[in-house]
Amino acid sequence: MPRPILVTVDTGALSHNLQQVAQRLSQDAPGAAPFVWAVMKSRGYGHGVAAALKGFAQADGLAMLDLDEAIQCREAGWTGPLLLLEGFFEPADLEILSHYCIQTTIHCTEQLEMLESALLRTPLDAMVKLDSGMNRLGFQPAQYRAAFARAQALHTSGVLGSVGKMTHFARADDDVAVTRAQMDCFIQATQGLPGPVSVCNSAATLTPGFAAAVGAANQWVRPGICLYGASPFADKPASHFGLLPAMTLSARLISTHIVPAGEAVGYGQTFRAPEAMKIGIVACGYADGYPRHAPTGTPVTVDGIETRLVGRVSMDMLAVDLQPIPDAHVGSSVVLWGQGGPSVDAVAQACGTIGYELLCAVAPRVPRREI
Repeated sequence: MPRPILVTVDTGALSHNLQQVAQRLSQDAPGAAPFVWAVMKSRGYGHGVAAALKGFAQADGLAMLDLDEAIQCREAGWTGPLLLLEGFFEPADLEILSHYCIQTTIHCTEQLEMLESALLRTPLDAMVKLDSGMNRLGFQPAQYRAAFARAQALHTSGVLGSVGKMTHFARADDDVAVTRAQMDCFIQATQGLPGPVSVCNSAATLTPGFAAAVGAANQWVRPGICLYGASPFADKPASHFGLLPAMTLSARLISTHIVPAGEAVGYGQTFRAPEAMKIGIVACGYADGYPRHAPTGTPVTVDGIETRLVGRVSMDMLAVDLQPIPDAHVGSSVVLWGQGGPSVDAVAQACGTIGYELLCAVAPRVPRREI
């Protein structure tokens, strides 16, 4: 039989989360709710492009990084807008974008130069990105209007279709003042410039007032992690926003035994049993994408009862404390995160990381099913 480990992706949860976000936007900006780009980068945050495409069938548009993933969406039948968040990387990409009607981000002079040399049969829609304080991608505020003017000239010449404006927030999850400063920077740099607007990530989308603050009639938000049932905030769980986990990583116990008092468990002997205790071995390790640095105490659920990981995570196995579940046996169900177990955010917090990393890191060798 196959090794007893499984990733289950609930496309209904993806649809539910999209609806929750849309409802919050409608309440925040009644009568003028922004359009939603459902962000699908990194194979739909590890959930799979096909599953995300099903779950986000009602989204206004889809946004991703990889051209291949955008083409996959088109060939699967998606006819709505597609946006490449990093844009294109070489001139040869442009004809492909044009053929598949894929919208591009423009964030540097080199991209403008490639467009100015392009001959395209179908104009590309584009978003010109402002660096409002992230200091990653985008034109600096002093350069922005000149860059936007070059994009408008490309619109006039027929290379570009719609030309819009976008930026990205660095601390929408934990600092309202910094985010408002970035918002003010964006509003000032783009004042009077035509076209659609896109500024809000998951945290900003879920924060009342941010989407409405732009005041644009044609505004797009770009939620990512929240659509998959994880929270962008350290102090607010996904359930606070009515979001459901879309990915469940589950496995089974493949061994149980009693560890004598004082004996150690696993590589490095990082955990010693303070008393004789029942230990279970789970068919999941860091080669499956579970974090090797997960410490003793990381939450896990066995047969529906919460317990903890003990010792160091191995390549293919990890150990759990079965003291709270004395009837656990070989074959007992284990939920590492997701429905029926700890949230991916709780596991990530125990590991000193974020849920995004865990969802994206699940290995290809783990079998998958959609529900």
